[in-house]
Amino acid sequence: MTNVKDLLNLKGKTAIITGGAEGIGFGIASRLAEAGANVIIASRNPEKDQMAADALKSKGLSAFAVPTDVSVEDAVRNLVSETVKVFGGIDILVNNAGIFPDIPLKDMALADFQKVIDVNLNGVFLCTKYASEQMIKQNRGGKIINITSIDALHPSMIGLAHYDASKHGVWGFTKNIALELAPYKIYINAIAPGGIITPGVQKLQQNIMPSGVDTKTVLEAFLKKIPMGRFGDPDDIGKVALFLASDMSSYMTGSQIVVDGGVLLT
Repeated sequence: MTNVKDLLNLKGKTAIITGGAEGIGFGIASRLAEAGANVIIASRNPEKDQMAADALKSKGLSAFAVPTDVSVEDAVRNLVSETVKVFGGIDILVNNAGIFPDIPLKDMALADFQKVIDVNLNGVFLCTKYASEQMIKQNRGGKIINITSIDALHPSMIGLAHYDASKHGVWGFTKNIALELAPYKIYINAIAPGGIITPGVQKLQQNIMPSGVDTKTVLEAFLKKIPMGRFGDPDDIGKVALFLASDMSSYMTGSQIVVDGGVLLT
């Protein structure tokens, strides 16, 4: 039986984390790097990408920034080729990049809907396609982790129809691709976060609060819906991602782990 420390050891592995510069993505990057992985930080903001990579390197961890817009095919091809150039291969892909602008259906234009689909769903397709091609070429298997949302299972609020459509799509994509990639020992699973406090979520909360409404009061009301009595933080997702990226999840593919403090129970 393999020692627990060895099960969680990612030394020699290389992981791409899209949207890895902050929030959930950085929480995941931190845990994978701590476990020994070479981490590629890939988001659309070069400055934040570099800052995130530097923060990990300052702790003696292995990280490199490759700014990437996952909705652009050539950019994703470049992400894969740069990763192989820097670290020699790809063993883990975390499809975390996502956007969630709050727009009710009556105000939503086709361009608004398409933009969310382009990033949240098409981006997962592109990254999975090109990273898995590299993994197959390497012939040593791999792990792919897709960050969905509890909105892939149940809507959380009005104004996120485009987001919910994208996340349902990612969950369906995860299950189908798990069938296709299993013969290559490439295993693909999803994590469905609930209320995680990130810069993006905080910005959304500020934008949707009507004038005169006390944000603290609203957040306290939402907290009452969470059986565990607290919001999650990025490391709550990072620890689950480490489980899925490691040999701890050796007999899992096509599964989705809900990490929401129990909110779906209500």
